[in-house]
Amino acid sequence: MTTYALVRHPGAAYLDLKTFAHATGLSEELVRRLTALGLFEPVTDSDGELWFRAGELVAAARIRRLRAGLPLNYAAVGLVADLLDRIAELEAALRTRSRRSGD
Repeated sequence: MTTYALVRHPGAAYLDLKTFAHATGLSEELVRRLTALGLFEPVTDSDGELWFRAGELVAAARIRRLRAGLPLNYAAVGLVADLLDRIAELEAALRTRSRRSGD
């Protein structure tokens, strides 16, 4: 099989939809819904199949924790996850700035 540098090819670092759903404890349909909401960012192969990066398992665990801990719908979980990511970025920038000013 010929592989081209500009073509993404699912490999060991990717999970197909069924494997990803099983690993996360979510149904395939729910994974599709969450993908449509932008909570997962899979790649699509030439056959239209979804492939998820192994790192998306962390996002799935976070979604499950947020749903279990807060009475939120999945769209709201996405917003909360985005806000938590932004807070983490701001805290990291603040730590970097504090280290620089301490030099």
